[in-house]
Amino acid sequence: MGCRNSKARFKPGVYVFPGGMLERSDHFVRPASDLDPNFTRRMGVGNSSSRAQALANAAVRETYEEVGLTVGAKVNFRTSNHNNWRTFSDQLMAPNLGALDYIGRAITPAHQPIRFDARFFSTAVEHVDGSIEDNGELTDVRWIALRERDAYNMMKVTHLMLDVLANRLSGDQPKSPFLYFVSMRPTMKWL
Repeated sequence: MGCRNSKARFKPGVYVFPGGMLERSDHFVRPASDLDPNFTRRMGVGNSSSRAQALANAAVRETYEEVGLTVGAKVNFRTSNHNNWRTFSDQLMAPNLGALDYIGRAITPAHQPIRFDARFFSTAVEHVDGSIEDNGELTDVRWIALRERDAYNMMKVTHLMLDVLANRLSGDQPKSPFLYFVSMRPTMKWL
């Protein structure tokens, strides 16, 4: 996780996962392995496996761009010709979507100045390569132990996703939360 820059327009000084916008190029990346098709229905993508894969590709790309870590596998093809994916292609790496677990989804309330429709993924550390680097967007980038998460300034939704992850690691809670707001009131579905 990393701390959002003090000049960030949304939630400065808060620890978050790496993430960002879905880019057009994310739709055209050839992964090393496909995302588990069981996640598609839970992700709120209209049962579009290609949109689900694009969102997972975006998560892999943003993780690399923001913290320097790669969730990829060596391949014998160029994953994409787009600049966003040049580092992967030049190293004959492709997103290892089969190594991802879908945690959940959250949509920020309408009154927020910036809105997100975020999907959260996790992966085991053995599927991660590289070394952690601050890129300026996030600072104090670090691994945070689940048992130490309360010591960091995080949004409630981040705590929710970490709680789901902790439960899954202990063998519980296979369902994924979908958090959204109706008339400014938080609403949760478990899918």
